[in-house]
Amino acid sequence: MTTASELSLDQTEPRSSILKTLIKRGYVNQATNLAGLDDAFSTGIVPAYAGFDATADSLHVGHLLVIMSLRRLQQAGHKPVVLIGGGTTRIGDPSFRSEARPMLSETQIAANVEGIRNVFNRFLTFGDGSTDAIMVNNANWLGGLHWIDMLRDIGRHFSVNRMLSFDSVKSRLEKLENLSFLEFNYMILQAYDFLELSQRVRCRLQMGGADQWGNIVSGIDLVRRIAAEEVFGLTTPLLTTSSGAKMGKTAAGAVWLNADRLSPYDYWQFWRNTEDADVSRFLRLFTDLPLDEIGSFDRSRGAELNAAKERLANEATALAHGEEAARQAAQTARQAFGQGTAADGLPTVVLTSAEIAEGVILADLLVRAGLAASKSEARRAIAGRGTRLDGEIVEDAERRINMLCVPSRLSLGRKRHVVIRIAD
Repeated sequence: MTTASELSLDQTEPRSSILKTLIKRGYVNQATNLAGLDDAFSTGIVPAYAGFDATADSLHVGHLLVIMSLRRLQQAGHKPVVLIGGGTTRIGDPSFRSEARPMLSETQIAANVEGIRNVFNRFLTFGDGSTDAIMVNNANWLGGLHWIDMLRDIGRHFSVNRMLSFDSVKSRLEKLENLSFLEFNYMILQAYDFLELSQRVRCRLQMGGADQWGNIVSGIDLVRRIAAEEVFGLTTPLLTTSSGAKMGKTAAGAVWLNADRLSPYDYWQFWRNTEDADVSRFLRLFTDLPLDEIGSFDRSRGAELNAAKERLANEATALAHGEEAARQAAQTARQAFGQGTAADGLPTVVLTSAEIAEGVILADLLVRAGLAASKSEARRAIAGRGTRLDGEIVEDAERRINMLCVPSRLSLGRKRHVVIRIAD
C-alpha cells in the first residue's frame, strides 16, 4: 500500500503521464502497488472503473473527485468504466455511516439510475472505441447470483476477522451502532464486481473515495485468489475545505450535479464562494486548466483572487452544465450584485395568489427558497442582519410577504439570491 505522504515525485518520478497528472493535481490518497500500476499505465490502455450507487437521481460534488479522476484517465488515453450500482443499491454501502440507508423500491432505483446517467455524459466521452467510456450496471450480474453458489465459490475467500478490521466496519462497531448482516455483505458484493469487470472488460484498476479503501482491497484480493491476476486500487482524498468543512454541503443541502436538482446559477455560486485558501487547489482538481496557468493564481490577492474564483466557477460550471450555462450564470451574478435588482436567471420561488393574500412568513420563505436549512437557521440569519428584501435589510423573522412585496429579490448575504414571483 502507498499513501499520499509517500507519493513524493522527488523520490520516484512515475513513467506514465497519467500517474504524474493524478499525483500533481492531488487526486491520490492511497494506492496498492503504485510501481506496478505505473508499469500498467506505461505499457498499454488500462480500463479503470469506479462505482456509484443509485441512492438518488443525481450525484453531487462529493462524487466529483472520482468523476474527474476518470476524466483524467480518458484524457491520458485510458478507458473509464462507470459502474452504476443498480444491484448494490438494494443493500446500501455501510461505509462510515451511523445507520443503514433507507431501502429503495425497484422503481426508485431505476429512476435514480437514469438520472445518474446524465451526469457522466458531460464529463466523459462514451462510445465503442478503445478509450471510449462505457457504463455498466451491476444488477445485470448480481441479480442472477444463487445464494448457495455465492457462499461456496466467493464467500469462502473472505475472512470475517479481516472484514471486522476495516475502518468502515470497525467505526460502526466501536460506536455500538447496529450493522446488519445485509450491510455486512456489501463489501463481498463490491469485491465480486471487481472480479466480474476484470473478466468482462479486463478492468485492472478500481478507483473510489477514501472511505472505499477496505472494499477495494477486498476486491483486489478476490481477483488474485480466483483469477490469479494482479489488479490495482487507488483512492482519492476525503475532501474538506481549508476551514475543515466537508466539501459539497451547504446550508441548503447537497450541491447536486444535475440542473433539475440545483440550478446552474446556484452551482456557479457554490464555486464562486470558495474559501481563499482553496482556490488554487480546487482549480487543479475540478477544472481542465493547465497546471502552469493555475500556478499563476497561487499568490493571488484582492481583485486577482476574486478573478480566480470567477474563473473556477466558470470552468467548473462549464464542465457540469455547458459553457452557455456558465456564461449565463456569470452574467446573472453580475446583474444581481451590480445592479441591486432582480435578474433573469436567478432561482425563483413561485407563490400562489392564495399564499400572497394570506402572506408568507419570511423565515418560512428562506427555508422554502433553499437559503436556509431550517426555520431556526433562518431566524438566526435574519437576526444577524443577513437577510435583504429588494436590497433592504429585514430583521423581523415573522414578517409576512404579501402583494406589496412581489415580484421581489430575497437575499441571504451578498451572494445568494432568489426571485419571488406570483404564479400565473
